[in-house]
Amino acid sequence: MGVSYLTPKAHAIATTAGHFASVASEAIAAGETVAAFGGTCLTIDQFALLSAERRRRSIQVDELLFLAGDVDPEPADHIEHSCLPNCAMSGAVVLVAARNIEPGEAITYDYAMSDGHDNDGFECRCGAPDCRGTITGRDWMLPDLQLRYRGQFSPYLARRIAALVPAGAERRAFAL
Repeated sequence: MGVSYLTPKAHAIATTAGHFASVASEAIAAGETVAAFGGTCLTIDQFALLSAERRRRSIQVDELLFLAGDVDPEPADHIEHSCLPNCAMSGAVVLVAARNIEPGEAITYDYAMSDGHDNDGFECRCGAPDCRGTITGRDWMLPDLQLRYRGQFSPYLARRIAALVPAGAERRAFAL
């Protein structure tokens, strides 16, 4: 039995690039739970001891705390990044559909919603019109992403963002 959940409306497939992706096998409605990440909670020191492949399949859930999936990859481990995602974080480990997802469509979310550590960097090839090109563990700091994904960040990143805004400034900024 696995440690993560992927909706029965999706499955993992092999891609032409030699890796896997999770795709919708039937329509998924906006707001529907798509995945719940599970695994072993690890400190940053424990996390650093994992293989690069297993670190890649992990998710940061709090300051210096990571959730490492099972040793063997599971379908939820193959949810890819996109700069134009169809899913969003709901809490620290649940992923929900941000819009309707059609059959055959890859399940994606913007890793900026959950990753805030320097370990989380790679060249993006998502193909979105506004692709950032390079994804880093500091992307959550980008003001346009903070506005676009408001309410969709992992709780620890939401706390970081709130700490950046002087008291009362957020109310004025969103009152315009």
